[in-house]
Amino acid sequence: MPGLGTKYVQAKYRDTGVSRYKGNPFIEALPPIMDIKAIRNSLRSSVSLNDEELTASGSIRAHCIAGLLDDFFQPISAHVQLQEKLSIMIRSGYVGRNPINGSLNKHLQNGYERLMSGDLEVFRFEEVKSTAQSMSLIGCSGSGKTTTLTKFLSTYPQVIYHQEYNIEQVVYLKIDCSHNGSLDELCRNFFRAMDLALGTTYEKKYGKKGIGVPTKLAQMTQLANLHALGVLVIDEIQHLNRAMSGGSENMLNFFVTMVNTIGLPVILVGTPKAREIFDIDFRSARRSAGFGAIEWHPMPQHSKRGAKSEWVALSNKLWNFQWLQKRDPLLTDEIRDTWYDLSQGILDIVVKLFVLSQLRAIVTGTERITKEIMRQVYDDELKPVHPMLAALRSGDTEKILKFSDLSLRDVDKRVIQLIQKIEAEKLTTNKTDGDLSSLGNNENAKRLYLTLRQLGYETENLAELLADLYKNHPGLTQKELLPIIIKWLNEGKSSETRKQTKSINLIKLKDWNRLDSDDIRFMYSQNDSPESLWAALQQQDKTLDLDAWLTGCD
Repeated sequence: MPGLGTKYVQAKYRDTGVSRYKGNPFIEALPPIMDIKAIRNSLRSSVSLNDEELTASGSIRAHCIAGLLDDFFQPISAHVQLQEKLSIMIRSGYVGRNPINGSLNKHLQNGYERLMSGDLEVFRFEEVKSTAQSMSLIGCSGSGKTTTLTKFLSTYPQVIYHQEYNIEQVVYLKIDCSHNGSLDELCRNFFRAMDLALGTTYEKKYGKKGIGVPTKLAQMTQLANLHALGVLVIDEIQHLNRAMSGGSENMLNFFVTMVNTIGLPVILVGTPKAREIFDIDFRSARRSAGFGAIEWHPMPQHSKRGAKSEWVALSNKLWNFQWLQKRDPLLTDEIRDTWYDLSQGILDIVVKLFVLSQLRAIVTGTERITKEIMRQVYDDELKPVHPMLAALRSGDTEKILKFSDLSLRDVDKRVIQLIQKIEAEKLTTNKTDGDLSSLGNNENAKRLYLTLRQLGYETENLAELLADLYKNHPGLTQKELLPIIIKWLNEGKSSETRKQTKSINLIKLKDWNRLDSDDIRFMYSQNDSPESLWAALQQQDKTLDLDAWLTGCD
């Protein structure tokens, strides 16, 4: 197996069920074509939340929360549509490059002619047909373009070795445009990506500065055919500089040649600024080159035609992953609307705002997400993207184009700082509330602790009482132990109640959001008007209908 790196699999062939794909080893060695259900299952995140984590210290919970930045992913309809397009592009591109019927060899011979002449338009076999398709994916930074494409590509093996044909099939390559925006650097990135996939030394051989761009482009296209490249993804296309690349005409000649002449599917990914590169040529005859554009917009807040909003489904799903001691099980419309207004439906911002809000809730001791905490996080932590989000709220296309490249590059650093702050506060505080060290490895005791906390028993010595309970009654079940511990707690409640009442009365108005969810003062702090407070009280059956009551007395 010459030159193969570590990312390859041995080819195993299976019938695809599509007649035009039949007998093509490049296609029949790919994973089975997925239906919509399989696509959604392949994309779903593996985030989980258990009772042990919920009862852990703040620093442990902070690490669980931070994991959402990498692990959470909720498939939506746009993701499914993109995956289906990618699947068709890869397979259709191989139809015209079959190693069995000789079409691949003709492509390779044409590539040799181009290498010898240095002209990308030269060909020896005129009848060679390209079946490749191409598209551009345009969307604001943080909208999930790259993350989604990376997830899709990972469902394919990157390299498949066909022993019978002695061919190393590279199913996909993803490269980035460098910030200097030159085609020369783009070619070097291509050679480097090939080397990583195959264990070759193409960058050293063909990426030298003394080799001109036309020769590098010709070699790049020849390698794409030699290794049966299925699709080339070029990300950050907005960095491609017209001046550094010889003008937009030269750039488009290159991309058109890759698709129409070489037969390689190409996906161009970028922000709305990338339109500047192609707009002039899109209006001309180059539109016939086959490029299509997918506009990847932020998730809308409301759906059309009465269908269930994907924003509601996404926010509900993400809301479940809270490692907070006073988390509210249901996401209110007020918090949901605030969440959307601050994030504008940009998936990256949605998740980061949620993560940072949880960390802020632990640091401040609030232990729940509120509208106020979300706004504080937005003001303090998301300042770099305020201009972009303001542009999206305005709906002004020119403003959106101007600010579409902003991103949150320092969020991971800020998450680490908040975790360190939580750990530092743990070392300096003398509070024992939530400290389960006295329970050791008794998982049943920890679950009972969590149950009692949810029932409102939040005394400082709860964990110690549970340790005594299990020590004095080792043979009883958790169901039998529950009334005993509640009785213990209630017996000491008279003096404890006076202490708690005194401390609660001293709680300042600004701290009412730390109280229990059914506390009227907490409900007051979460509603902007007497009318909304009254509606919330009615929803929780905390109001009295005097007319109905008086009628019942008659």
